[in-house]
Amino acid sequence: MKYYLLIPFLPLAGFLLNILLGRRLFRSQAHWPSTLAVFGSLVVAVMVLMDVLHGKTLNHDLYRWIISDKFQVSVGFLIDQLTAVMLIVVTSVSFLVHVYSIGYMHDDPGYYRFFAYLSLFTFSMLMLVMANNFLQLYFGWEAVGLCSYLLIGFWYEKKSASDAGKKAFIVNRFGDFGFGLGVIMIFLTLGTLHYIPVFDKINTLTGQTINILGLHVNLVTLIALLLFCGAVGKSAQIPLHVWLPDAMEGPTPVSALIHAATMVTAGVFMVARCNPIFNLSHTAMNVVAVVGGVTALFAATIALVQNDIKRVIAYSTISQLGYMFLACGVGAYGAGIFHLYTHAYFKALLFLCAGSVMHAMAGELDMQKMGGLKKYMPVTYWTMLIASLSISGIPGLAGFFSKDEILFRAYASGGVGRFVWVLGTAAAILTAFYSFRLIFVTFHGEFRGTEEQRHHLHESPKVMTVPLVLLCIGAVAAGWVGVPPLLGGSEHFAHFLEPVVGLPHAKEVSHAEEWMTMGISVAVALAGILIAAVFYLKNPAIPRRLAERFPFLYRLLWNKYYVDELYDYIVVRPALGIANNIIVKFTDGAIIEGIVNGVPAFIGWLGAQMRKVQDGVVEHYASIMAVGIFVLLAIGMIFLI
Repeated sequence: MKYYLLIPFLPLAGFLLNILLGRRLFRSQAHWPSTLAVFGSLVVAVMVLMDVLHGKTLNHDLYRWIISDKFQVSVGFLIDQLTAVMLIVVTSVSFLVHVYSIGYMHDDPGYYRFFAYLSLFTFSMLMLVMANNFLQLYFGWEAVGLCSYLLIGFWYEKKSASDAGKKAFIVNRFGDFGFGLGVIMIFLTLGTLHYIPVFDKINTLTGQTINILGLHVNLVTLIALLLFCGAVGKSAQIPLHVWLPDAMEGPTPVSALIHAATMVTAGVFMVARCNPIFNLSHTAMNVVAVVGGVTALFAATIALVQNDIKRVIAYSTISQLGYMFLACGVGAYGAGIFHLYTHAYFKALLFLCAGSVMHAMAGELDMQKMGGLKKYMPVTYWTMLIASLSISGIPGLAGFFSKDEILFRAYASGGVGRFVWVLGTAAAILTAFYSFRLIFVTFHGEFRGTEEQRHHLHESPKVMTVPLVLLCIGAVAAGWVGVPPLLGGSEHFAHFLEPVVGLPHAKEVSHAEEWMTMGISVAVALAGILIAAVFYLKNPAIPRRLAERFPFLYRLLWNKYYVDELYDYIVVRPALGIANNIIVKFTDGAIIEGIVNGVPAFIGWLGAQMRKVQDGVVEHYASIMAVGIFVLLAIGMIFLI
């Protein structure tokens, strides 16, 4: 099974070839090293999945990374059921994004650099999901953050893109600080950072507390919440969600990769991987569930009024990630990973379809300037329609099976689970509404763009539409591996993950209650689509009248609850004030510049004064010598006495 090493290191080789030789050697063919490398990783990932399906798992240390007294960490790989699922998701979506990018980025001057960064992004995520210890996980964690900075700000000459890259990097520092503390706490309390020993020993910490500022805090709860801080940042949950919508400034294939297979899924994966830790803290589980449920509804409300086609899908991602955390928080880790898996395909498809629309509209993002694109872009329309049906939870499509599983598990868990079930159900109707608002406004009705844009309208080339069709198959079929027993299935996906994530935490519920949750889920999805059709097909004046009747609510949603403005007021401005007044003026200006410029200035002044002595008059030299002799004699007499 040693061939598994090819999975991360093939994309790394693709990165090195392109970053070192791409500009001179490959140029317009720079896609080949990266795309072929990721395809090789996909092939090997499928082979690994076959091995895992036959009961073969692996936990192997490749070499010792750090040895310092008791602190010993290896570069190692854990291949189990959870890893196998993530490998398929990352490599398959990444490969299709690479292929799509050949058409989307074909005339970009940074072509070789773009594919180099895509390969590095894939390598980083693969190292993260394959790690067998927390330090290697942290390495991949920070590496995907670096790659997101490079790719979001890929068009760095554009200020908004440069600012978005910095925003993503800086906001994630807040979450990663907590995550780093959690990793440190694990080592200090358990003496190791390797998963298997940590999960075996974590029960020994049950009931232990730690004193923080006079408060006795449960140790396991503290570790779990610190780890979750990292997940909140990386997976864009409240209150660290603000970076993800701005990440749309990067090229559209980057958005698809970040939102579907890398970066944002890392937080969900980490919580599922660390389920033995979270299971020991009821408080931490409730926090995860509530944060997920609130985020799912919060982001869905913002998406209702946005007109930027990519930002609507971005807020959709934040909302869907909330569903995944909701599932993990009620103990249904398998359902959370199931939704991660299905979401990867329909979300990548949504973003790449949006990129296809932008390609036809000469870069236009405002849906209000589109309309009537269905007849010009049939492949893009039908694939995006299916993706929208899938994310809405229409029966038979991938999103229905995974989202319904989450809502049912939340309801069945009782307690806090019933509360987040209500939040998730409310978010479901909004998801269907804004998804079909996007479809109806973009593809139906009359074209509202310029004549120049109308003449430019065309379906994307096959190198872009073929990945759409392949992802569309995933958006339909991916969910069929997890059909619930109620519908005649056997939940193959949940049973496959059971050795890693265990059984869902659930109370006994009747079949009637299960049918009820499923019926409500489907009903709200259909209601959301129907309302969107009424608003944007039958009577398009309704949305405008509602905005005029409820101006405060409309402005609140349009301005994203003013969270960015709040952060600017309480974080950005004070930080800039400290930077300008203390660091720049005092530390840098007074101290550093004072020393750097002051010492040479003092030497210059001293030299100028000494030059006055060298006037060439012998009498002056004799007087100075006499004074010097007198001083030396005086000093000698003082010491002799």
